[in-house]
Amino acid sequence: MSDPTRLPQTYKDFITKFPALGAAHESVAKTIDAVGPLDAKQCALVKMGICVGANLESAFRSHVRRAIQHGATPEEIEQAILLGMNTVGFPRTVAAWQWAWKQIERDRSEAG
Repeated sequence: MSDPTRLPQTYKDFITKFPALGAAHESVAKTIDAVGPLDAKQCALVKMGICVGANLESAFRSHVRRAIQHGATPEEIEQAILLGMNTVGFPRTVAAWQWAWKQIERDRSEAG
């Protein structure tokens, strides 16, 4: 699982109240990540695209962090965002690009 200190408080509260659901969620996530040939970076980039389409900022930013942790460059993150523009539209693409850069800048400031 990702760094527990970086998880949204609502998620932490939910998992505290319903630990069995949290464990089941984590188990499903690990199983899905292991079923195919994509590596962790590729999975994070794909999940970013899914989050853009669903307009899920918090989850999107989580997957940006994971993509970076697994070696994704800002250019790879940008391309993953731009791939959805003709499908999800210009406004969602721009919003996701903004979310990504907020996360990239936050990670850089925390690292150094």
